Amino acid sequence: MASAPASAPSFASSTPRGRLTDAPVLAVAIAWGSSYLATKSITGPSTVIATLLLRFLIAAVVLGLLRLRAIRRLTAAEVRGGILIGLILTSVFVLETYGVVHTSATNAGLIISLTMVLTPLAEAVLRRTRPTGSFLMGAAGSVLGVLLLTQGGGFTAPSLGDLLMLLAALARTANVLTTHRLASIKGADDGALTFVQLSTAVLCFAVLSPFVGTPPLRVAAALGAGQWLDLLYLALLCTLFAFFVQLWAVRRAGPSRVSLLLGTEPLWAAVIGGALGGDQLGALGYAGAALILLGTAWGRRAAETRVA
Repeated sequence: MASAPASAPSFASSTPRGRLTDAPVLAVAIAWGSSYLATKSITGPSTVIATLLLRFLIAAVVLGLLRLRAIRRLTAAEVRGGILIGLILTSVFVLETYGVVHTSATNAGLIISLTMVLTPLAEAVLRRTRPTGSFLMGAAGSVLGVLLLTQGGGFTAPSLGDLLMLLAALARTANVLTTHRLASIKGADDGALTFVQLSTAVLCFAVLSPFVGTPPLRVAAALGAGQWLDLLYLALLCTLFAFFVQLWAVRRAGPSRVSLLLGTEPLWAAVIGGALGGDQLGALGYAGAALILLGTAWGRRAAETRVA
């Protein structure tokens, strides 16, 4: 789908079709929020790249079998576009994964949630328009909610991990903006394009794996039955489904709205961690959860009611 003309309002594509994308995008945020528990069971400091390789490889193979005909119809320009957003996607995962390892939960959750504010600001610069104060207030409120939600992890002094998380937030912003605006992929099949993204990530992780951590085959051989179920969950729901929906939604509802909804990921991580992992939110955590929900609802309403 072609992007709107430069003179169009930033959130013009958010109504009414944008509202139809909310449920699938929120499902992705919930899936990503649940991925932390599954990831913990199969990933250690030395197996990050190997686990990512296995996860993306399974997703790419399954999607390749499902969308083989559509993949064959991709043009060279569409493949190049898919590779570009696949490279950005790979950078998001590498930066975010190693960032989390080298900083506190509080810092990580707060910094990555800045995507909710960075995306509308970057989109406004590209479109030469001004995002509404209401939308920015809603996004900022959600970021404050993440701060309260994750405060139990404690603040740490700025570190390499914080820089990596900031770069990950910028890469997330670049990913959704590029996906929305890249002309060469506007007519491509969503499933086929997602396959190119995932395959690009697989190749990148395969190149990195001999030099970083435990070899993938050794990691795969060491996984138990329950861990393989966790890996399949990460591959099929948190990767294949998630990136297909993100691609589909960004091309239809616009980057700012999608980033706002995906920014609720820390909320669902806390909810699922409390329900299944025994984590306790505390009073500030519950206040943060409420603020995330209110900020997201406010931002979505501002996106829907924006006038030119």
